Amino acid sequence: MPSELHALASALVAIDSRSFVSNVPLAERIEHELAGFEIERLDYLDDNLVPKRALVAHRGGTSFQKGGGIAFSGHMDTVPDTGWSEDPWSGRIADGFLHGLGSTDMKGPVAACIVAARSLPADMPVTLLLTTDEETTKAGARIIAARSDLARRAKPAAIIVAEPTRLRPVRGHRAHIAFTAVATGIQAHSSTGKGRNANWDLVEFLAEMKAVYLRLRTDPTLHDADYDPPFSDFNLTIDNHGAAVNVTVPKSTVRIKFRYSARLDPTPVLDAVRGAAARAGLALAEAREGFPPELPASHPLIALCAAQTNQAPLTAPYGTDASELQALAPCVIMGPGDIGEAHTPQEKLRIADLDAAVPLFRRMAEIVAARGIG
Repeated sequence: MPSELHALASALVAIDSRSFVSNVPLAERIEHELAGFEIERLDYLDDNLVPKRALVAHRGGTSFQKGGGIAFSGHMDTVPDTGWSEDPWSGRIADGFLHGLGSTDMKGPVAACIVAARSLPADMPVTLLLTTDEETTKAGARIIAARSDLARRAKPAAIIVAEPTRLRPVRGHRAHIAFTAVATGIQAHSSTGKGRNANWDLVEFLAEMKAVYLRLRTDPTLHDADYDPPFSDFNLTIDNHGAAVNVTVPKSTVRIKFRYSARLDPTPVLDAVRGAAARAGLALAEAREGFPPELPASHPLIALCAAQTNQAPLTAPYGTDASELQALAPCVIMGPGDIGEAHTPQEKLRIADLDAAVPLFRRMAEIVAARGIG
């Protein structure tokens, strides 16, 4: 099984599936690995009209289970290859590591899910929920939760989202609201006095956003002690769309990602951003994930994962597809690899961690199929 797992993980890394390109070739390669599974293809166009595909696969009956067995979930897309000096898609295995873009986040974990699922007895229920656009909009997971007939017929009792946690169960994480504020000016040579720089419309808005940022960090009533760090993420970027310094900027775009946990009411932040944008005359758009997923440490799924891994459950400051997939079943985040390796230009996954994931996933599937999680 290790050689089979390593070969599949390497093959998946070798296929470019950055979020701004189509993941259909990768989805087709994965489907080739799922003989004997019922397959549902969920095709859509992303916001840039790029063809995308989410996959749901199921095998096994219902005779073993109370509920619908377990589902394993992973995403097929990766972040861009920014900063890489070697081939991002080499998928090479050397020095005990799988190397390449997405090796940790999360093509290695996806390979472990596939190998674990197909190693189970053919009549034991198991489902795969394979998404895309996780790194951007969570559209693949949202479409599975809203549109998948197969996922609803499979009725999984629990979902393992196999993001890299070093195989430690993560019982909850933050979700985000993404704000896009746009200021519009008039382009001209800056020396003529005939243009209007859109950036000047941002000054008061940015000052108010800094106040929100500082309050989130310093006001203990807005903190959640179950998370590290306890304060919410409120990150901001500014895009002048290539305008030169001697040109009055015709368009300036501010993007803010606000991550919050289940205990935090996001309404004050929403009100502050909306009010500041209105006062500055900016066009404002919002996009949000589902509600932050969080199960108590005493939940049967979390307790089962803790017992099987002998590791206490954690929370995480980042987000995953669980924010959308929790509409189908309780979710735990647990997979091989270190999140600290993700999104770096030297991304790699320890082979020993990858190997350890398959028997753990298999045990989880067998237990849930036999007795459910109740």
